[in-house]
Amino acid sequence: MSEIDLEFRGIKIDHLGMYFQELGAIQVTDTFPFIYEAEGWSGQILSEEELAFTAIFKVNAVKVRFIAEDEDTLMKVIKNYRYKTTRIGG
Repeated sequence: MSEIDLEFRGIKIDHLGMYFQELGAIQVTDTFPFIYEAEGWSGQILSEEELAFTAIFKVNAVKVRFIAEDEDTLMKVIKNYRYKTTRIGG
C-alpha cells in the first residue's frame, strides 16, 4: 500500500469530491473524512480549515489523502487529480 497526503487551497470541498468521482471513485461517507473508493485506489478528504493571510484575504485549506495498492497507481491518480485542481490565473 502506498499513501500520500496533500493540501489544496482555495478549492471547495464539493469540487474536490467531484474530482474523485470524475476519476471513477464512488463516495462512501457523507461526513469527515469523506471517503471515495475506486478499483485499486481510494481518496479521502480529511479536514478543512480557513487560513487568513490578511484580515480580508482568507482561503480554505483542505487536507486530502490518496491511497493505492502500488506506487505507480498512486502517482497516476495524483497526476490526474492535479490536472483537475489546476487553476490558471490571467
